[in-house]
Amino acid sequence: MEDEKKSDVYSRTDTNKVSLTNEEWQKRLTPEVYHIAREKGTEWAFTGKYWNSKDNGTYYCAACGNPLFISNAKFESSCGWPSFFEPVTKGSLIYAPDNSHGMHRTEVMCGRCKAHLGHVFDDGPPPTGLRYCINSVILDFEGDK
Repeated sequence: MEDEKKSDVYSRTDTNKVSLTNEEWQKRLTPEVYHIAREKGTEWAFTGKYWNSKDNGTYYCAACGNPLFISNAKFESSCGWPSFFEPVTKGSLIYAPDNSHGMHRTEVMCGRCKAHLGHVFDDGPPPTGLRYCINSVILDFEGDK
């Protein structure tokens, strides 16, 4: 996300929860980020900017700046979205049942602002056996220096 498009609640160090109405979020986020974060949208497989990225660094929530994943937890799952086997911390994410579209899945949301990120599945690699399948649009990346 470009600096001038980051919202006033975006912070990579603030751990306070962010609770805004969808109308308030819509004023702060780009249409693409809003669609994923607040309307639980998804991007087309194999189109996101991070699905095939091999760069080292940290992935943050594009809505609020919360640290979500580090690159050494990223793996190639061939699903078409960035996949990770564990979050930065347990509190980085929150989970909810998602029974939409005739499927039984677990939704993954940002632990700070509750933005929809994607889903988690139990078919990932060791050591966790989990596959966090995340939309690139809702990720903000900073490479290692």
